[in-house]
Amino acid sequence: MAIEVSALPIIAPSILSADFADLGRGIADVERGGAGLIHVDVMDGHFVPNITIGVPVVRSLKRIASRPLDVHLMIEHPDQFVAAFVEAGASMVSVHVEATPHLQRTLSLIRSLGAKAGAVLNPSTPTATLEDVIADLDFVLVMSVNPGFGGQSFIPNSLEKIRRTRRMLNAAGSTAAIEIDGGVDHRNAAEVVAAGATILVAGNAIFGSPDSEQATRALLEAASQGCSGNS
Repeated sequence: MAIEVSALPIIAPSILSADFADLGRGIADVERGGAGLIHVDVMDGHFVPNITIGVPVVRSLKRIASRPLDVHLMIEHPDQFVAAFVEAGASMVSVHVEATPHLQRTLSLIRSLGAKAGAVLNPSTPTATLEDVIADLDFVLVMSVNPGFGGQSFIPNSLEKIRRTRRMLNAAGSTAAIEIDGGVDHRNAAEVVAAGATILVAGNAIFGSPDSEQATRALLEAASQGCSGNS
């Protein structure tokens, strides 16, 4: 069953920008600030030019987080690792369209393991690549930066891409949510929500602040201003 479009936006702080030496406190702070998900970026140094965390860290996060873990696999051959991440505690798993030649099979695998399945679109990947797997999607993750590193600037054309994706989903009768990741902050949060995104991933905008709890709360408030324009 899809993660349906909600009346209120969901903030998913990305731990990629958090202090790994004090991750438990950081997660507790953003949860108090109103975070609805905890976003976990998994990078393998091949699909993207960076290496981050793996299954053991997700397993540890599951013990301390009270919000669902949203695991974003920026890796080659994701089918080989999906089961391990779900077993470790992932409630949502997203894979890149560009990373697997058998996207429908991968999405079905994620769902069969009891997690929500998402497909990720890089900035240069057309929305139309998802037309034939809409029925298998619980959510779509639109990248608004090129994946691999935190702290990048939001690509302005991403707003139109969100709109195109929402139109495509609506035309197919899908209520799957759209997640946006990259350069999201209080300045553009309302715009991305008005365009059709309902899950906002934010790393530096939250964990780069001296008060991540307040930053989460402020981002949620800013994002909520775009709800009247969401269609």
